[in-house]
Amino acid sequence: MSHPPVPLGTFPTPVEPAPRLAAALGLGPQDLWVKRDDLTGLGGGGNKVRKLEWTVGAALAEGADTLVTTGAPQSNHARLTAAAAARLGLAAVLVLRGSPGVSRSGNLALDGQLGARLAWAGDVDQAGLDAAAAEVCARLRAGGARPALIPFGGSSAPGARGYVRCGEELRAQVPDLRTVVVALGSGGTMAGLVAALGPESVLGVDVGALADPAAAAARFAGPLTTEQVTPDRLRVRRDQVGGGYAVLTGPVTEALRLAARTEGLILDPTYTGRALAGLRAAVADGDVRPGERTVLLHTGGLPGLFGHPDAVARAEEGAVAFPGRHPENDGR
Repeated sequence: MSHPPVPLGTFPTPVEPAPRLAAALGLGPQDLWVKRDDLTGLGGGGNKVRKLEWTVGAALAEGADTLVTTGAPQSNHARLTAAAAARLGLAAVLVLRGSPGVSRSGNLALDGQLGARLAWAGDVDQAGLDAAAAEVCARLRAGGARPALIPFGGSSAPGARGYVRCGEELRAQVPDLRTVVVALGSGGTMAGLVAALGPESVLGVDVGALADPAAAAARFAGPLTTEQVTPDRLRVRRDQVGGGYAVLTGPVTEALRLAARTEGLILDPTYTGRALAGLRAAVADGDVRPGERTVLLHTGGLPGLFGHPDAVARAEEGAVAFPGRHPENDGR
């Protein structure tokens, strides 16, 4: 059964030209635009807001008073689930992979600011994380609460409806769109775009969140379109995963700096940084070509930058010292 969405974000989000970044990538000045889904409003913004409108709408329709979800310690989805709960007067429990005390910065600081409770699941795979969330829900029910389990990354066929709407926005904003480039994590964002725009118009850049993200995206897209969507029909790049989901690579470091220094655009090291690195590689090998309108979907995630020690260190290393007097020489 489909439930109506609950309004949480500010839409439509803007589309902005990126001519200096386009030139740096080898594209024409009018070829590249950025869809600013980092400006969705709620809880610091990001793509998960569109999904949460649908998944939380279903939870409210079923009488939930507590939202439970899963993720990595720096999960943007977990942060925005906590923000949605705060706005709607619900409780939030975030079931996170790992152990407490490793980092209190980035999204974890905002989770606490938003009033979420954290349950640490230890060093587990996705199945173990799901089992830990099921146990948390059982304990909440035993205590009289009415929990709703929001899927990992907000990704499901209902959650992907939020990105069907985003695809419709893009069709109106960029009628001659050839390719939208998006980070591919849990699959729901790409699924909705594929349902709205067609598989040939969406390039997903795998970030290493799932073993087979193309299968997940195809599964979520299937119920949303009359077109047959199978994993082999999807445009997916898997060349930016590097050492894994949480590992910062050289190409991603370069992409972060390139976006910042050409357009003043701040990306995150896990999702949007990989998406731009994938776009750069796609231009280099001819999958994305000059003269075609391309959109980079900025899915947000800035707080995660401050919870990623390697990304912070490399950003600080990139600052160039200005020659001049040292403070100890003042007055001499």
